[in-house]
Amino acid sequence: MTAMQKLGQGGFSIGLELPLDNDWSSTGRQAHAASGRVPGEPDMHQHAVLAKLADRLGFRALWLRDVPLYDPSFGDAAQVFEVFTYLGYLAGITQNILLGTAAVVLPLREPVLTLKAAASAGQLSGGRLLLGVASGDRPVEYPVFGRDFDQRGAAFREQVAMLRDWGEMRLPPGIRLLPKPGAPLPLLVAGLAQQSPAWIGAQMDGWLAYPGTPEDHARRAAQWRAVAGDDKPYVSFIHLDLDDDPHLPLQRFRFGGRTGRDGLIAELHAMRAAGVRHIGLQLRQNRRPLAETLQEIAEYVLPVFHCAA
Repeated sequence: MTAMQKLGQGGFSIGLELPLDNDWSSTGRQAHAASGRVPGEPDMHQHAVLAKLADRLGFRALWLRDVPLYDPSFGDAAQVFEVFTYLGYLAGITQNILLGTAAVVLPLREPVLTLKAAASAGQLSGGRLLLGVASGDRPVEYPVFGRDFDQRGAAFREQVAMLRDWGEMRLPPGIRLLPKPGAPLPLLVAGLAQQSPAWIGAQMDGWLAYPGTPEDHARRAAQWRAVAGDDKPYVSFIHLDLDDDPHLPLQRFRFGGRTGRDGLIAELHAMRAAGVRHIGLQLRQNRRPLAETLQEIAEYVLPVFHCAA
């Protein structure tokens, strides 16, 4: 079974967006203030324990973001670790969970080394890599890497072409890039990456959409299906604060909401009906201990949606 097949197994699946730290919650902010970390820098001390727990509990995927530089004006360091290095580490400490990037900023990276890094992560994980890619949206990063922000769309297309032909048009005759994947790496795109919807639908294997309401997703998923067909998954994320009252109705906030497990199940049912095929839960605003929250979701929520997997 390929990583894309596993992602869509059962028709709908649930994963987690890293970092696994609730540093945006009220208790997390208090701990953050005492730690000396910069704003938006999570506490990574428990990352390995929680990643192993998520794998053991049956979450379908772990998603990593690619944030090369810390920009105080943006105020979010993501999971801090370099994305391909961290993929290799996670591949070594987990067994079943898919490992996705949401998303690697292709125009900032040296293309041939990106191919090698992606192939290495795919092989070391046993074929569990989902390669989400993007053109990037932080202008401050581009001059640091000697890249042209205004040309990032063209650079993105060139690198996608290299990922598809495994650099054959770039490498000299007789030179090979190893390891070579046994099958093409699955490519999912975040946003439109400065491309037309038609190009994205034809070239990409899935779409990583920004968080939204079920109504937002119904509209966007229909647009995606119009250019990509019915077989390529529409993936999104939700910022979740899971209350200890299982019956607490959903109280929406930006990119997600606070609710009990009953409200979460109802929201996920609505997202599945809207055309979403996978949801990554982002728990940085979660007030409860994350291990406790993961255990509750695994006991009461995952069986509702993963039972057919």
